[in-house]
Amino acid sequence: MKTLTLGKTGLVVTKTAMGCLPVQRCSMEDAVQLLRAAFDGGIRYFDTANAYTDSEEKIGLALSDVRDQIVISTKSAARDKAGVLAHIENSLKMMKTDHIDLFQFHQVPEVPDPNDPDGAYAGALEAKARGWIDHIGVTTHRVAVAEQCIASGLFETLQFPFSYISAERDLALAEKCKEADMGYIAMKGLAGGMLTNARACHAFMNCYDNVVPIWGIQKMEELQEWLQMAEEDPHMDAELDAFIQKERRELSGSFCRSCGYCMPCPMGIEIRQCARMNMLLRRSPWQPYMTPEWQAKMEKINDCIGCRSCASKCPYELDTPNLLKYMLKDYREFYESHKHLL
Repeated sequence: MKTLTLGKTGLVVTKTAMGCLPVQRCSMEDAVQLLRAAFDGGIRYFDTANAYTDSEEKIGLALSDVRDQIVISTKSAARDKAGVLAHIENSLKMMKTDHIDLFQFHQVPEVPDPNDPDGAYAGALEAKARGWIDHIGVTTHRVAVAEQCIASGLFETLQFPFSYISAERDLALAEKCKEADMGYIAMKGLAGGMLTNARACHAFMNCYDNVVPIWGIQKMEELQEWLQMAEEDPHMDAELDAFIQKERRELSGSFCRSCGYCMPCPMGIEIRQCARMNMLLRRSPWQPYMTPEWQAKMEKINDCIGCRSCASKCPYELDTPNLLKYMLKDYREFYESHKHLL
């Protein structure tokens, strides 16, 4: 399987890597089987986070006996030294390891202050001094913050949403990381599930020799698809490029990536699914979204009180309340035109 080096870390990782957020939705037994199958298939880089409930525990159960053959990265959203140290200590315990290859500050709203003795960055430095972590990286969904993190020189890696429908400013981060000798970890390579052509996604990532995508994998068939792509290793050609350009025209712009940072809604609206309902209906089997349960979830949009908490937390600066209203209107129209097929 193709490998690359994560910038100045020197960590050699497989170009096909596994994002382990989805395994928290699997049973313990299924998760262990999935993670082990990923390892047996050649994947050697696994990315998780303290916030992903039992994901770290599942990694520990599945992969602790091959720990010396894999690279593990995890994250903490703690914003102070004590919190970071507590999270890292727990991660070590859950994953049955004595060190973490790459520790990342999770979804930072600004560059952590390296001069605050009680701040998060101080916590990472302390953990490194203790031998708990080897390298320090950062993740964010805000492009301006990502640019600042690169310029700061404080981090060895950046993790950022990166797909073939990303904006040009977002795409430029890959070259900025290369110039800074930082590893670049691509999350949301499927744009929150909006992209369904694995061959096109793989070929796009192949255009960047310093980018490692962490594919979110929850099912064995998903794993097999990415392992097949790794074996075939498709590169960009005229047909795939034409397909991607068509997708960019249709999908680029203001749409919900389902990152979930707008949640929870004080009125109980399931924002991260409802806010992208029009694409779910048209890019995947629509029947599952026509159930009474989903109709009730969509109608709950009427309970919005306009607090705009969701908009204030959206890293993509979407006007979420108005987007939800549009989605409800579109949903009703779609239902009326398709209910005879149910």
